[in-house]
Amino acid sequence: MRLDFPDDFLWGTSTASAQIETASDHNWKGFKSKDGHIFDRTADHELRRDEDIDIIAAFGTVYRCGVDWARLQTHAYGLFDVEVVKEYTDFFQKLNDRGIQIMFVIHHFTHPLWFEKTNAWLNPDNIDVYIDFAKKCVLHFKDFVFNWNTFNEPNVFCLNAYITGNFPPQQQNIFKGTRALKNMAKAHDKIYPYIKEATPEKQVGISLNTALFEGLNFFGKLLARFTDWWFVKQTADLFKKVDYLGISYYAHILFKPGAITEIDQPGKLAEMGYPHDGMWAYKPKGLGYNIQRLYDKYKKPVIITENGICSPDPEARIQCLKDYLSIIHTLIANGVDIKGYIHWSTFDNFEWNLGPTYQFGLASVDLETRDRTITTAGRFYNSICKSNSIEV
Repeated sequence: MRLDFPDDFLWGTSTASAQIETASDHNWKGFKSKDGHIFDRTADHELRRDEDIDIIAAFGTVYRCGVDWARLQTHAYGLFDVEVVKEYTDFFQKLNDRGIQIMFVIHHFTHPLWFEKTNAWLNPDNIDVYIDFAKKCVLHFKDFVFNWNTFNEPNVFCLNAYITGNFPPQQQNIFKGTRALKNMAKAHDKIYPYIKEATPEKQVGISLNTALFEGLNFFGKLLARFTDWWFVKQTADLFKKVDYLGISYYAHILFKPGAITEIDQPGKLAEMGYPHDGMWAYKPKGLGYNIQRLYDKYKKPVIITENGICSPDPEARIQCLKDYLSIIHTLIANGVDIKGYIHWSTFDNFEWNLGPTYQFGLASVDLETRDRTITTAGRFYNSICKSNSIEV
């Protein structure tokens, strides 16, 4: 069966600069991942930009990406490095020339070590430091950008950096996590009107990570309900000054009473009878649930800013696209204003604290040579983008 999407529907892919560029002096450099790799050399993107443009251009007309704050700005309130600016603007211009629009992510989990040393997002004085960086991003890159994300998944960042301890600075304090989230929200509220004034024709939002949290016993239900409140509901309310709802979704997370994931309890989900990828239980209906409830509450148009599956198997990725896009198509038919779908990710990359063996790419990246190969899933997604439809 063929599912057709609206004529103006946006298709694209997403990356984060730190996950595909060689590490600079940012807060992830030297981090040892779960699979034993060191966060340093990732996918050599800064050395292969022209080659990568051809791959990006195969996947729709939107490329969601960011820049390396630590390379651009070596101290608080400093001028941007002109050579690094030119490196990015040349890249963005070449993408624009190929018909690729840039969705620009200002903060995507990484920041300079000098920012980290001043207590990062726990320090309210750093709100204005971020504002200065964001204003300079607007100044230098606005001509190439059609849409802005002030923050990528601030709920994921704060949960992992300050509560679970999975991300630098690896703290474990829920009060710190909440304080950091609120400081990021204040920064968003402060930069939003500036971006709207500087680029009034361009939309501004964030990417809000969502998940489906399910408790399997009494205490699991309590923890699942609290996690959903902290992670989704609270964050959506803190970041409601947006032109659209940028929503990402990957995970069905079960609690019994602690969280059960493929990351921490390999084989457990299969033993319990739950389908899963390399990280979490797999339940595409959770995306539909989260889109519907957020759309009903906020009445804002929706862009899926990230979605995908952790698997080295292209056939699993093809099925993932069929599953999720069928749900999105049904939501559109039912009146939900969904403007586009941005797949995670363009290439295999360094999956943060887990490492590069956790793969999401439509194009695979060889860990030794860093050579790229568009997979059968990449070719399948290319056909979706070209035809504005999918066969399911």
